[in-house]
Order: sequence, then structure tokens, then C-alpha cells
Amino acid sequence: MKALILAAGKGSRLKQLTADRPKPMLEIGGEPLLARHVRGLRQAGVTQIAINLHHAPEVIVDYFGAGAGFDVQIVYSYEPELLGTAGAAKLLEAFLDEPFFVVYGDVFTNIDLAQLARVHAAHKARAGVDLALTMALYHVPNPTECGLVELTDAGRVTRFVEKPSPDQVFTDLANAGLLVCDVAVLHRIPPGVIFDFGRDVIPELLEHGIAVFGNPITSAEYLIDIGTPAGLARAQELAELPHVSATPV
Repeated sequence: MKALILAAGKGSRLKQLTADRPKPMLEIGGEPLLARHVRGLRQAGVTQIAINLHHAPEVIVDYFGAGAGFDVQIVYSYEPELLGTAGAAKLLEAFLDEPFFVVYGDVFTNIDLAQLARVHAAHKARAGVDLALTMALYHVPNPTECGLVELTDAGRVTRFVEKPSPDQVFTDLANAGLLVCDVAVLHRIPPGVIFDFGRDVIPELLEHGIAVFGNPITSAEYLIDIGTPAGLARAQELAELPHVSATPV
């Protein structure tokens, strides 16, 4: 498998902390969060990684180079104008020529990516489908700020609402920002326009009866969005714990 890490965002809610660096380059436990993602993907068996760039791109390129220091190969995709999470993937269609992970670069997590890939394959086999998307899911305290998921006992997503209004909230189970996609998902993304996995791709797949699966995280796993001062502080607090500092993701 290959992977795309979404790392183009500035993180305006963090103000001066991201004035000179992309949000995923903020340090968590003494190293950039993005480095944890690269090492976690390598541990899951991924050796070819794409990273999209926009705000302060040189900070990422200077730190990682071609990826040799992490035993991976890294390619970069610079976006003069941001094209959304799925638009970023569409730009890399020639590179993403096999099933791939999409990792939102601003999440601090220990989710087992290799297990997520196995769940994706198992769900497809049971459903007898060749094309699918699988997302990791977690319970959120702020449902109106996330993509909410209705899930069957068999793990198939039957409903998805991105950032619902309070009267639309029907669950606290949400997209964790870690996806496994089959290549043909890219064929459903129009080129050169702003397109998002949560707002556009997943609803479109569901509308056309294409399989979307969800895998709730375990009680031993966690996920924190570092896009707010409170989230960043919580991630830094967790990273200082011995069992977390030893975790590669």
C-alpha cells in the first residue's frame, strides 16, 4: 500500500504557533507530529508516501527530504490553492496507483493502521465487492464539528453527515481522519476543483451504493485533533506518558 498524508493546512486557530510552519509540524513529545505519522506508516509496511503542501512548504521538505532518514520514499505535491482533502488525492492519481491510506496530518493517534487495512480487506471479502472505502471511527464530544456515521453491526456505513447542525446530530461516532481507499475511488473525484472526502466523496459513494465501511477504534486507542490549543495541549500531555512515547504513530 501507499499513503497520502494531508499536511497543507496552516491551523489558524493556533495563531502564532503555526505562523511559520504547517500545523502537522508542531512538536508533540519532542518531534513533529508529521514524523510520527511517517514512522507509523512505515511500521504498517508503507514505503511510498505522498505529502501535500501549501503553507510554509519548505519546513516539511527541509525536514524530511526524500524520506531516506525514515526508510521511506516521499513525494511532494504543492497546492498553490488548496483543493480539499480529496482534491489533494486527485492531484496524486498517477502516484496512488494501488490501495492507499489517507492520513489527516493534524490528528495525534495510536490507531493501528495495519489492522485498519486488514479490516478493509475483510469487509470487502465478506461483502463481495471490489471497490470500497474504509474509515476509522471514534466517539467525539463535539458532534457538530465532525463527520458523523451510522453503522450497521456488520460495519457498513449507511449514513454520513459532515458537520451537522445540532438538530441533525444522531450519534457521536465520527470519522477519525484515517482512511483506506481503493484506487477507483479517485476516479470519482473531479479534477481541478475543491473536493473533500467528508463533504463530497463519502456521501457520493453512499448515494451510488458503493461500499463504505467503518471501524471504531478500540478502548486502547485514542485520537486527538491538535487544531485547537486545548487539543494540542492534550496531545502533548499524552505524549509525555511512557506508554504513549513508545507508540510510533
